[in-house]
Amino acid sequence: MAIFGGSKTGYLGIDVGTASIKLVELKNEGGKPRLVTYGYIDIATDIIRSTTPQAQQKIIQSLKKLVESSGATSTNAIAALPTFSVFNSIITLPKMPTKDLASAVKWEAKKYVPLPMDEMILDWKIITGEASDKDTKKDDSKKGFSFFKKKETKSDEKEKEKEVDKKDIKKDGPETFKGKSPKQLRILVTAAPKNLVNRYIDIFKKAGLRLISLETEAFALSRSLMGVDEATVTIIDVGSITTDICIIEKGVPILNRSIDVGGYTITQAISKSLNVTPERAEQFKRDIGISMGVNVQGKGIPKVITDSLSPIVNEVKYVFDLYQNQGNSSVEKIVLSGGSAFLPNLSDYFTEIFNKPTIIGNPWDRVVYPEELKPVLDEVGTRLAVAIGLAMRDI
Repeated sequence: MAIFGGSKTGYLGIDVGTASIKLVELKNEGGKPRLVTYGYIDIATDIIRSTTPQAQQKIIQSLKKLVESSGATSTNAIAALPTFSVFNSIITLPKMPTKDLASAVKWEAKKYVPLPMDEMILDWKIITGEASDKDTKKDDSKKGFSFFKKKETKSDEKEKEKEVDKKDIKKDGPETFKGKSPKQLRILVTAAPKNLVNRYIDIFKKAGLRLISLETEAFALSRSLMGVDEATVTIIDVGSITTDICIIEKGVPILNRSIDVGGYTITQAISKSLNVTPERAEQFKRDIGISMGVNVQGKGIPKVITDSLSPIVNEVKYVFDLYQNQGNSSVEKIVLSGGSAFLPNLSDYFTEIFNKPTIIGNPWDRVVYPEELKPVLDEVGTRLAVAIGLAMRDI
């Protein structure tokens, strides 16, 4: 049953993860997102690699079951592509008229996207600077990407590229803009495979849902965990199979990395070390993990867990170095998310390792909900962070 009752203006945030599907329905109440219902179902989807009709039918049926069991009242769905399936890059372009930007961005993006551009859907946002014609469009840099684009013919695209090539951009890259102001634009470019986007569209359509937007997990996490906070923050989203590391600058994800280590990796390590079943190992990890084995630096994290976390720690250090080597200021704090964010003493451990304050993010902070549900919602909040951020997109 819906918690508050149905609404035609509600939005479903649906996070199709590798080990589960999460759903959150929010509706607009005076400009604030209000919880209608939520739910999740544990199922291995592997939507990225599983392209068979049987695998897709499994996801379709699970979506239908989740919508029905949660009591969702809306069919307006917003979903996200996994971080590891999307290519991101920051590019710098000279100041130029708005009408020339799209072609210039595509020309420069070819250097960074490892697949042919005709197989990708490209989206971009200006992070700093403005077009030379002082475009007055509303700044939606925090709203997130949407991979539904007006299609151009190949002849249109080629003509635009020729125009950019011959008049404004040097062959070795657009570092200068002849005859224009030296001021430059800093642009975040994101590219997603067309076949993957089409797969999402097809699955949601067959599940009876209207997919109104498809964006990136990083924007959804920034929206639910950061709100209007413009501090430079790293979000570490520890999922079941993968961990995503996102640096958020003024509310915009500008650097994203993903590593194939997650909560299941830790569970497997505990199971092997203690010679117990995965079910018992999971229970140890979540309930009495701080009592197991040898304490590390007095923080109660057993060595088997810290060894499992070392690839994540090394990747975060690499991301910090990469970010600062680009001439950026240092990250101010770390926000934890994902199903393993509540691993005992994890935030304290990261605070000490990285010498930065680390907190567990609360995606419900900007959502209106019944106070009596707080204990339950707090328990599932980090797991639903992406779905909450998706549902908030158009509110």
